[in-house]
Amino acid sequence: MGTVFSFDVRGGEPEAVRAALREAVAELHRADEVFSTYREDSQVSRLARGELTVGECDPEVAEVLALGAEAEGASDGWFSLRYRGALDPTGIVKGWAAERAARRIRAAGVSGVSVNGGGDVQLLGAPEPQRPWRVGVSDPLRPGGLAAVISSAGAAELAVATSGTAERGAHIVDPGTGRSAVTDLVAVTVVAPRLTWADCWATAAFAMGSRQGLAWLESLPDVEALLITAGDEVRCTDGLAARLG
Repeated sequence: MGTVFSFDVRGGEPEAVRAALREAVAELHRADEVFSTYREDSQVSRLARGELTVGECDPEVAEVLALGAEAEGASDGWFSLRYRGALDPTGIVKGWAAERAARRIRAAGVSGVSVNGGGDVQLLGAPEPQRPWRVGVSDPLRPGGLAAVISSAGAAELAVATSGTAERGAHIVDPGTGRSAVTDLVAVTVVAPRLTWADCWATAAFAMGSRQGLAWLESLPDVEALLITAGDEVRCTDGLAARLG
């Protein structure tokens, strides 16, 4: 998926944890093989060219496309499964794959797991009793600095996802125009229980811009967000303060 995944696993029987890690890593590699738009022979590339039907692909393809369609509906089309006219589910695949890997490891009986896929993080359980996971949010305007620290205190599962221009430049497209999104934002960080959705909502809100994006994120249940504009203005959902720490 063109990025690095890291795992922080706490507790559990060592051999069971090692087996779950092997399975999780194998699933991530398999997701890359199936969904990569950079591989000519991937199922998604062949599906886009009409060489395969959805029914002929692995079941995960139908699952991801259904989730993407749900995200399109919830965002009124600001999240899209297409990139410049072609089928491209990569906007949802990384979050979905990282979340699935975390749940695979959690099922092995661990007390806590953090899976970080290119800066987007799925947290389950806790690292230690009475101590939550904490995730730093990079400041897009001050390299090496933090804009906030998110705490998982009181949450059995929490995800943190960021979309913006700091790492990859202007790569987010306005689905309505097919061109790079014209927005006053440089970063949107979304906090939600599931990384699958947090990743989608961050991308959609970035394309919307700060005013519409913030209003829309406020309307979503169990979602908090931090938005940073090019003018160094920070805007937050009303409940974000409870997640800072």
